[in-house]
Amino acid sequence: MAFRFTATRPARLAAALLVVCWASSARAEEASSPTSQQPAAAAATPSPSGQKGGAGRGAAAPAPSAAEQHRLPPDSTTTQTLALPGRTLNFTATAGSIRIFDDKGEPQADIAYTSYQLDGADRASRPVTFLFNGGPGASSAWLQFGDAGPWRISITGESAVSSATPDLLPNAETWLDFTDLVFIDPVGTGYSRFVASGEDVRKRFFSVDGDVNSIALVIRRWLEKYDRLLSPKFVAGESYGGIRGPKIVRNLQTEQGVGVRGLILVSPLLDFRDFSGSSLLKYMYSLPSMTAVAREARGETRGRVTRADLADVERYAQGEFIVDLLKGQADKEATARLTDRVATLTGIDQAVSRRLAGRFEVGEFRREFDRRNGRVTGRYDGSVSGFDPYPDSNTAHFGDPSGDPLMAPLTSAAVDLATRKLNWRPDGSYQLLSNSVNRSWDFGRGPAESVSQLREILALDPKMKLLVGHGLFDLATPYFASKVLLDQLPAYASADRVKLVVYPGGHMFYSRDGARQAFRAEVEAVMK
Repeated sequence: MAFRFTATRPARLAAALLVVCWASSARAEEASSPTSQQPAAAAATPSPSGQKGGAGRGAAAPAPSAAEQHRLPPDSTTTQTLALPGRTLNFTATAGSIRIFDDKGEPQADIAYTSYQLDGADRASRPVTFLFNGGPGASSAWLQFGDAGPWRISITGESAVSSATPDLLPNAETWLDFTDLVFIDPVGTGYSRFVASGEDVRKRFFSVDGDVNSIALVIRRWLEKYDRLLSPKFVAGESYGGIRGPKIVRNLQTEQGVGVRGLILVSPLLDFRDFSGSSLLKYMYSLPSMTAVAREARGETRGRVTRADLADVERYAQGEFIVDLLKGQADKEATARLTDRVATLTGIDQAVSRRLAGRFEVGEFRREFDRRNGRVTGRYDGSVSGFDPYPDSNTAHFGDPSGDPLMAPLTSAAVDLATRKLNWRPDGSYQLLSNSVNRSWDFGRGPAESVSQLREILALDPKMKLLVGHGLFDLATPYFASKVLLDQLPAYASADRVKLVVYPGGHMFYSRDGARQAFRAEVEAVMK
């Protein structure tokens, strides 16, 4: 969830140099870190009054440092029992944080995590999976409470409204049966926060490489802290996690000394370049999903639209459509063919399609699809619609009816879990989706892509597997983009190692029971 486009910013040399030095100083960090293997409270405990080094009776206690003022509370570990259909899971849950230091040993940020480890399992053979969302600026709440965690809330139908009660219910489709789980919130999301001040530290963390380096380091530190370096390790990322995930695995393999068995990507974006500037590929990538939305609305198939129902559109998109598109508007016959066919497939008025030459930006499609009724479709799920607050305006002023209503229940669920079930009570607000982080993100010299790292990690380890899941109605990160890019991988990325699965649903396709159940089975197969 929470994939957003952000304007590319120029690379900054100072931030880049700081990022480079992180990995080489990781071991030195831990040697100087008072929290590398201890709860956070241990380092903050003052000497008893009257003892050597203490303040002494009657003396004023020293003022806490800025880092200590911002410190998250000590880790909270609780034992939990989850009653599910046909089985009961007993596990240990920990809500806590890992502190990140710079090359000088100065504290920089506290990265919050929530982990679940099944009781009685053999640590050497039990898989552990590290999960994060995207944004940039999103916490891990969507994957935790919508898909893989022990508890979930309903985020579809009547439950997908802001005023819905976020009841935490046992999740029958939790992945905990076959893997331990660690949900990570990058700095600026969830309860994760900076403990250092200044613009330099923000620039470092809010960049493609700095973000990757910090999360990879947190993964290694968690493995060391809980004696899990011998466990089979997996990484799962959603949305912008498609950029993060391959880069983090590459960093773990080559910088952190941590091998990864498999990468799971949920509704990923793999290459920003295809959705920016004058690229024509974005029109090809989004056409099957727009058609899926139209066919679902028209009820052209019995039951839900499936990917098999879109075989004709996929062939057209990669064939006649892209050929006519490349001919450009200078070729009037090609343009006429394209605009009329696109209007028929998408259900958009033919006059509108001709005005736009059949080149529909996602925002234009969302507004035009049901404009006659004053409604707009969702970006995360085009099969969900809502009222246009300004239906008569010449310009678009609307949110996302498939995403915005989830902000309140997901935030409340995350706070309720941490404070009530896991007994962890940080001060400050929980950031489900931070616009500040998103606006501040530095993409470096150009639009980010991770296909390069996908090639490298699959080539480096012939046993590693990749699973990519998408929803048919996702207009934010359309499934067809991943399909085309995965088809370009070399022969060593064979079908037994790389798999794409597509379900009826949107960006959070796991909100639908059938898709969540089917995807869980695919994930379990990767880990066997």
